[in-house]
Amino acid sequence: MPVPNLSPTPPTPDAAPESLAEFAYRRIEEMIVTRALPPGSMISENGLAEELKCGRTPVREALQRLRNEGFVEIHPRRGALVSSIDVMRQIELLEVRRSLEDLVVRLAAERANAAERAEMLRLADAIVAAAAAADQAGYLAANRSIHEIEARAARNAVLAKTIGVIHGLSRRFWYAYIEDTGTFDTGARLHAVTLRAIAAGDAAGAADGAARLLDFLNDLTQRALHRRL
Repeated sequence: MPVPNLSPTPPTPDAAPESLAEFAYRRIEEMIVTRALPPGSMISENGLAEELKCGRTPVREALQRLRNEGFVEIHPRRGALVSSIDVMRQIELLEVRRSLEDLVVRLAAERANAAERAEMLRLADAIVAAAAAADQAGYLAANRSIHEIEARAARNAVLAKTIGVIHGLSRRFWYAYIEDTGTFDTGARLHAVTLRAIAAGDAAGAADGAARLLDFLNDLTQRALHRRL
């Protein structure tokens, strides 16, 4: 499967360490989500620093952050081990995500500015078009952008940080199973419904769309669990 390049180019060498660490985090998380770094693989700081061209310190900080979020396990003198994809953990994540997602979309419907509402409408069209074209890279890029703009528009930094971790782990699960399910169109349609409701300032409609999206994701996860039993 081709690995989509969803990340920006590396920051310039004189960028602040936080910027380099954020770049490293986003790029390594993407590599894990898309299975360029598959579950069970060992990765080294030196190898990642060379590939990302951003030095060992930001890579080390990124790996510590990814460890805290459950993407990797750190083994001294060996490197970082990419964690396995746990279907039961995904079910637990969805239970937590449901109430947080409801809050995010309701707040976003109330607090989004005009530019964010316009971008949401563009992303609604983009994810539907990516699904229609079976463009997996385009779908996942739009999916990530949707989660980020919804969280940003909610204007709550604690909520955005919390749900960002859950979205990342959910995105990893989705990427691992989407090819087997043929559910691009359904996921895209539900995202688009939610986005358009937020853009219209319809908090109740956005919450309903988010609830239907979570029902869909739960059904997908249950099917994955039953295939493993």
